Amino acid sequence: MAAVGSYVDARSRGGRWLIRMEDLDTARRVPGCAAAIVRTLAAFSLHADGPIEYQSARTDHYQEALARLNADGLTFQCSCSRRERSSAGGYPGTCRDGPRRAGPTATRFTVGDAAVSFEDRVQGVCRFGLAERGDVIVRRRDGVFAYQLAVVVDDALQGVTDVVRGADLLDNTPWQIALQRALQLPTPSYAHLPLVTEPGGGKLAKSKRSVALDPALAGPQLHSALTLLGQDPPLTLKSESAAHILEWACANWRLDRVHGVREVRAPARS
Repeated sequence: MAAVGSYVDARSRGGRWLIRMEDLDTARRVPGCAAAIVRTLAAFSLHADGPIEYQSARTDHYQEALARLNADGLTFQCSCSRRERSSAGGYPGTCRDGPRRAGPTATRFTVGDAAVSFEDRVQGVCRFGLAERGDVIVRRRDGVFAYQLAVVVDDALQGVTDVVRGADLLDNTPWQIALQRALQLPTPSYAHLPLVTEPGGGKLAKSKRSVALDPALAGPQLHSALTLLGQDPPLTLKSESAAHILEWACANWRLDRVHGVREVRAPARS
């Protein structure tokens, strides 16, 4: 749903829609997966306005950004295990004065105690205390650059002006804004679309009820996505081509219809 919403929002405003493959985690990379994603998007008439970028080809840029943070004294090495991090909630600064044990360490960005506020195009004014969020990992202990640093560098390199994504990523935004400020990079406009959830509140994409995208059902599935995004598409669109449905969506896009909505319930299956 986020792909549809971001595509229609960009095209309805005369913008470009970009595709980026987040493939830094080589241990979890599945051969052929990136190509399959592109084919599926194309089958739904979701075509990128420019070359597809791969994070695995940008590691020199991430290293340069990390070196700058290190030189400015904004990072420290952390030896905490995943279990220690998850049990502590927001990272409490355990290793700010040095790693507590020998062995591989992750690199954390020191966020300080400032507050970050921004106007989200969907969620309205958002305020976060960075101290409550904790110092964020920018390089994992296995040497892989972390998502938070990579996307900040990527957005700047690609000249991204608007980030449209799911509300499950809203809590990452203050870390990213803090990194943008530290690296003196521009801050894009953000719009966090509602997350589709189960009746009980769980994320639909992680449940057994999630439905794989099927190009043969492009019309009904695009219609469903637009309905969940509050766009009230006519029922007749279900039988139209993906390209025609997206054309209608771009001409009738109203982001204000989901203003302040963090999640929408998936319809019950018949």
